[in-house]
Amino acid sequence: MKIKKGDQVVVISGEDASSQPREVLQVLDGGAKVVVKGVNEVYKHVRRGHPKSPAGGRLQMEMPIQSSKVMFYCESCEKASRLGLRYTGDGAKERFCKKCDRAVGQVSPAKARYAQAGQ
Repeated sequence: MKIKKGDQVVVISGEDASSQPREVLQVLDGGAKVVVKGVNEVYKHVRRGHPKSPAGGRLQMEMPIQSSKVMFYCESCEKASRLGLRYTGDGAKERFCKKCDRAVGQVSPAKARYAQAGQ
């Protein structure tokens, strides 16, 4: 999965679908599920003496959703788009927006075997 923690995503299907970008808080199951801020919020009832709520009560928390229900939000083209992977001239692997071809972030460091000849 190309979505990472801290990315801005748009929820494209389900009850919380909207066009506004939201932040990814956590990536689970090798990228199969993501926890998105403000999406799929539930109440968890806890007993008295719980470490997060010593008095007990209801905790509001986000639950994971399928990663197929979100799309990466590109700030430069201001749209939801897909991500691709490519090698740079020095052999580093990076993510890029498929609509505007802008580099989003580096995935792995440079490796000599993937460096392009003549650079």
